[in-house]
Amino acid sequence: QVQLVESGGGLVQAGGSLRLSCAASGRTFSSYAMGWFRQAPGKEREFVAAVSRSGDNRAYADSVKGRFTISRDNAKNTVYLQMNSLKPEDTAVYYCAAVRRSRWSLDYRPNEYDYWGQGTQVTVSS
Repeated sequence: QVQLVESGGGLVQAGGSLRLSCAASGRTFSSYAMGWFRQAPGKEREFVAAVSRSGDNRAYADSVKGRFTISRDNAKNTVYLQMNSLKPEDTAVYYCAAVRRSRWSLDYRPNEYDYWGQGTQVTVSS
């Protein structure tokens, strides 16, 4: 079992920055690839970014590439999402999720993830 708790969401103006954190319980955090997803009202949950167990392999949705950075600290059982140059279309509830994968693997598919946090709201005003 892995419990995930997100934090760091809030209201920011367009062009601003936020840093989301996701703290994981348990001693097996480094066994999981981690992902960030988001869901806006009336839309399906979509992939934002993912990082492998080792932290060396990362992937991003085209819509956030160059603006968002995913990272992890296995010693602190935490994964981060640094969001810069925010746009109103980034407004959504952001979720972190965990999935067991081999060292270098990651996954884009929300249905593959085993554990989810409760989400944190990010609102970007124009």
